[in-house]
Amino acid sequence: MGNSLVKVSVHIIFHVKSTGNVIKEEHLARVFSFIGGTIRAMEGCAYTIGGMPDHIHILSSLPLTMSIADFVRTIKANTSRWIKGLDSSYENFKWQEGYAAFSVSESNKEAVTAYIDNQATHHRKYTTHEEFMLFLLKNGIQVENIIYPH
Repeated sequence: MGNSLVKVSVHIIFHVKSTGNVIKEEHLARVFSFIGGTIRAMEGCAYTIGGMPDHIHILSSLPLTMSIADFVRTIKANTSRWIKGLDSSYENFKWQEGYAAFSVSESNKEAVTAYIDNQATHHRKYTTHEEFMLFLLKNGIQVENIIYPH
């Protein structure tokens, strides 16, 4: 086989460093669009991007030559710089240091897409913290030692 063929889909979640410096509702769509462009520039495919003012969800393919860590680091660094130029209120904007990433099978992409696209509905029932803890539990990750931003 002469070519490397890879199709890895991941659901990535990351949070702002401080809930005192969230993304304004009116800027969310632009932030999601910028993230999509960043992913395309890395030769990934952003299937959907959504979230709330304090956190982002991304369903994307992972570029052939990148680790998940490098992929997320690049998205967060580029987006953070861009957000700081969006409005003077974001001069101290930062993402949290960590992230969560979960593999998504082809057969589950539609459900994950619907989940990400309906974040506002989910957050009427669960806080961001509750949602994150449920994701960890659902994916078999022990939650006792998880440090969650406030």
